[in-house]
Amino acid sequence: MLPSLNTILTAAAALAAVIGFILVAARFARTGALPRRGGGSLASREVLALDAGRRLHLVRCEGRDVLLLTGGPQDVVVGWLPEREPAP
Repeated sequence: MLPSLNTILTAAAALAAVIGFILVAARFARTGALPRRGGGSLASREVLALDAGRRLHLVRCEGRDVLLLTGGPQDVVVGWLPEREPAP
């Protein structure tokens, strides 16, 4: 039994809506235009690739910077950076 034309059109419209939503979400994610929720107390500042598998991340957490090493056998908190004096 063949599906009716109405069923095919409904499925095509649903597929187009889902693909459109994915494309819009990907564009907002790339540009960082998605609104942030909460106080924004955690932010990734920089990422440095050390080799093919390991990365060194500089993360701002609660107003302080922390270095994280990821990608090895385990992730490691390298340390908290001292707070800088504000520029005059």
